[in-house]
Amino acid sequence: MNPGAHMCAPPTDKHGLRRACKKVITMTSFEEGSAMALDTALPEAVQATAAPNPFAELGLAPELLAAIADLGYSEPTPVQQRAIPLALSQGADNVNDLMVSSQTGSGKTAAFLLPVLNTLLTMQREAAAREKADWDAKVAQALAKGEPAPKKPRRHNPTDPRRFKPAVPGALVLAPTRELAQQVARDAIDLVRHCRNLRIATVVGGMPYREQIAQLQNAALVVATPGRLLDLASNGQIVLDQVRFLVVDEADRMLDLGFADALAEIHQLTAQRQQTMMFSATFAPPIQQLALRVMHEGGARVQRLQIDTPQQSHANIRQELYWADSPEHKRRLLDYWLRDPGIDQAIVFACTQIECDELAADLQQAGFAAVALHGALSQGLRNRRLRALREGQVQILVATDVAARGIDVPSITHVINHGLPMKAEDYTHRIGRTGRAGRDGLAVTLAEIRDRRRLADIEAHTRQPFNPLLIEGLEPTRFFPPIAQAAPARKGGAPRHGNGPRHGAGGKPGFKAKQGFGPRRDSADSYKKSGKPAPRSHAGRSAAPHGKAYSPAR
Repeated sequence: MNPGAHMCAPPTDKHGLRRACKKVITMTSFEEGSAMALDTALPEAVQATAAPNPFAELGLAPELLAAIADLGYSEPTPVQQRAIPLALSQGADNVNDLMVSSQTGSGKTAAFLLPVLNTLLTMQREAAAREKADWDAKVAQALAKGEPAPKKPRRHNPTDPRRFKPAVPGALVLAPTRELAQQVARDAIDLVRHCRNLRIATVVGGMPYREQIAQLQNAALVVATPGRLLDLASNGQIVLDQVRFLVVDEADRMLDLGFADALAEIHQLTAQRQQTMMFSATFAPPIQQLALRVMHEGGARVQRLQIDTPQQSHANIRQELYWADSPEHKRRLLDYWLRDPGIDQAIVFACTQIECDELAADLQQAGFAAVALHGALSQGLRNRRLRALREGQVQILVATDVAARGIDVPSITHVINHGLPMKAEDYTHRIGRTGRAGRDGLAVTLAEIRDRRRLADIEAHTRQPFNPLLIEGLEPTRFFPPIAQAAPARKGGAPRHGNGPRHGAGGKPGFKAKQGFGPRRDSADSYKKSGKPAPRSHAGRSAAPHGKAYSPAR
């Protein structure tokens, strides 16, 4: 999340809340990138963070409203508008389970963080009031006996091994990947900037145990991946029997990565919780089965909320398909799009880790600021490369599906599917990396004849047909039948139709700069054989032209 305004730094009172000051706030919508200026004077405290605030109507705490205003958000998205009141409502027998289906980029992270943090703040205030009442009673009792008032015990360093106590969080958010967990934790930290003593901790694999154990001390909200969380729980570093809120983010991806048994074990460790929220792209049968394992009473009383469908999502992302005769032809198409002057930052998705490394290496040799990101890299290296992407030091990120969820970089203008995903659902998560925060995005798919079945699966999932396009000078020479037409089944051992060897004459996968990537000093028109000027892009900037329709002819 990026602040949407440059705001003055008013003084704070004893509660850390901002006092009144005269200022102009530039606020943006969760859903749209449009801005509006509000010239207003704030009251004494942050209870009324500028003019009428739709978030205030949701019943959120003043501290959270102040953070939302600082971040520049003025309107909740549909998933936030509907999910937050349900999450804050009191269910029967103090149980309130919720299943939400919402697509990537819809604001679902704030939809579960805001109600959880709001309830944690309420619990924190109630606990502080009880402690104060107990202390006042103890002082009054001492004074009644004529004894001096007792002194409050000294606070000790929670990381001191001699005084170690296992962490006892009040809320737990589970994410399938390390990148998504870290993104959720960053968003939570942004939202608690005005909250006192409300700590956020991240528990993911690949990071030093000592560092994470220190972060867990006094943490109220823990964002974790299942594997490392269970590892720390088995070693007594964290106790989950006081967890009141459990959130399972990207539940469909959890199943893909084989976390069903781990979720069932966490369900047993957090059996005393009051609320379970599960967020997923669909309510497919496997997700329903997972709900039976992690919801109260097998999901009998769960509330289901369908926000949008794959057919309704990504309306602001232009999706294009280009056929390629061969891997070399696909490399030339990739070079064409990476030299688009309208590109800001891009993610190129590859199928395998080897292809990802070799593609990134060849892009670097061609002069592009490119790095690879996949699951075989150490967590520290992955963190550094993602940080470089967010800070603009890297223009091209070549990644496997490990990056399809959890990367929220608004400046990503292009997503290029150099290799198609194994599952159709992952396609929607891939292209959701662009077109964020109300911006327009472009998703380009480069496919060969062997990709027809995967393309058909994607069309069936999204119910949006691909319309193949052509680029002048890079047209395919072979015939490509319609995607919807079933491809003939291959016999066992038969060679791939029309493709020959997978990587040419014994060559290894990947490509060399001479097969499609020219020197970086070339202009954006280097892919053309003619001297025509570069057309305008869909965003109005000088860029690669919109491809013309592909019409197959035998």
